[in-house]
Amino acid sequence: MIGVVATLYVQPDKSTEFEKVFLDLASKVKANEPGCLMYQLTKSKTEAGVYKVLELYASADALKHHGSTDYFKAAGAAMGSTMAAAPNIEYLDAVE
Repeated sequence: MIGVVATLYVQPDKSTEFEKVFLDLASKVKANEPGCLMYQLTKSKTEAGVYKVLELYASADALKHHGSTDYFKAAGAAMGSTMAAAPNIEYLDAVE
């Protein structure tokens, strides 16, 4: 399994727009990607505009598939104008 923690920095006045786009993406991921075991948006309680996406994939192929989907690419483009900075993506190996 492969874990991903994506830290996203959103302009505070764009959080509603960002959340709408992301939640639509998340519903498509959950409906169409059986290799994605978890895809959860979380919001910092202490830092305005900081979100973390907690992701867990069954395999490297499942992670690769996720990034290649048309809906992922479209959501990335739609979220671009809401970002305050580039995301920080951390890849993790599951300990089993």
